[in-house]
Amino acid sequence: MLEINKLSVKYDNIRVLHYISMQIRKGEMVALIGANGAGKTTVLRTISGLLKAESGEILFEGKDITKMSSHNIVASGIVHVPEGRQIFTKMTIEENLKLGAYLQRDKSVIKRNFEKVFSLFPILKQRLHQQAGTLSGGEQQMLAIGRALLGNPKLLLLDEPSMGLSPIMTQQVFSVLESLKKEGITMLLVEQNAYEALEISDRAYILETGNITLEGRSSDLIQDPNVKKAYLGGD
Repeated sequence: MLEINKLSVKYDNIRVLHYISMQIRKGEMVALIGANGAGKTTVLRTISGLLKAESGEILFEGKDITKMSSHNIVASGIVHVPEGRQIFTKMTIEENLKLGAYLQRDKSVIKRNFEKVFSLFPILKQRLHQQAGTLSGGEQQMLAIGRALLGNPKLLLLDEPSMGLSPIMTQQVFSVLESLKKEGITMLLVEQNAYEALEISDRAYILETGNITLEGRSSDLIQDPNVKKAYLGGD
């Protein structure tokens, strides 16, 4: 579904991604693991068109989207849940969710997606007319994911969905991601909680200082001694 070939990205004159290549197949959840500053967020922002590549290509469903505008990338089916949630705090939950559906024209699809979001996050339905800024951090993350699902994504990009959340809320978020995986939604997950990310994903890539240093099935990587030592707190 998504193919990244020799992608290079610079900030000013500093190269932060060094000719990386990745693939995500339809229906997969792929994790991107790495330390802070490794370039994980840059990968997501480049896929979604918020950053422009220096070189290389990004193909989505066989179409080159490398130079496409972010608006058109969203219209093609790639939806990004950004780091830090970035909801509209002065707007209601309902208004935030409706913004996620702004490109949808089929009212039946919008209705179906609202029902899906409310089944995953009942608290959002209960507080539909509440200002989004009054929600807890975890509830705001639910809203950010819910807003993305209203866009009817073919590919969901998730940037650090558990950041700043309590352990209980983190488990709730990962439970939702597992539900979405079972529904067949394709996902690329950037996550600081490497163990949880490897537990629920099909495959993973390890990113170090802008380079892919390791890739494979998540079940294999979670047993890899080097991965354990660097990211899982093992010996």
